[in-house]
Amino acid sequence: MLEIQDYLRYTKPMLLPEIGNEGQEKIKKAKIIVIGAGGLGCPILQYLAASGVGTIGIADFDVIELSNLHRQILYRENQIGSPKATTALELLKELNPNLNYSVFNEKITPATCESILASFDIVIDGCDNFTTRYLVNDTCVKLGKPLVYGSILKFEGQIAVFNHKGSKNLRDIFPEPPNPEDVSNCSLNGVLGTLPGIIGTMMAHETLKVITNLPCLTNELIVLNTLEWQFRKLKF
Repeated sequence: MLEIQDYLRYTKPMLLPEIGNEGQEKIKKAKIIVIGAGGLGCPILQYLAASGVGTIGIADFDVIELSNLHRQILYRENQIGSPKATTALELLKELNPNLNYSVFNEKITPATCESILASFDIVIDGCDNFTTRYLVNDTCVKLGKPLVYGSILKFEGQIAVFNHKGSKNLRDIFPEPPNPEDVSNCSLNGVLGTLPGIIGTMMAHETLKVITNLPCLTNELIVLNTLEWQFRKLKF
């Protein structure tokens, strides 16, 4: 049930006929987990916390480095060396203390993935490696949980929603992970700091649409080239 502080805090989204009181109540009851509190995870966590998602899980085993700060703007220089998950928790509590938070300061593995994801309604993939990405996807399929997917490289980002109301999953578009030796990554090829902000915000937006039962991506992959502002929606 919404309280007075909810009406005061979330006035603007509740003015939307598509959201209203009912939609904001769904947001408040929602339980989401973000895999990765890095470039994509930071804007996702910030916007979903600000939007009032009732329960937010944060899963990341990495620590903050100086090279993260140009794009992971949740963190500050005096936090270098601190765990991302627990640091993100403290900062999100300052942003919105009225939510429930769960922290998993550990690596997602085949032995732990199912137990970590089990209590959440929606899983959001903000990780940076294919091993974790496919493990999370397969676990979501097994548990019947929707997965909001995003990836970035250089100036390009991708977004999709998998396993939602019978929709397809990651393996339906990319059946097997690529050979690690053939995969480019941000460490070697770089990424402009604003790109994860753009894609991460779009992922948070799509998550809110899933929560509130608004039309969302179904068997579609968005590919956004921000260098030339080319937008493609691929059906699969």
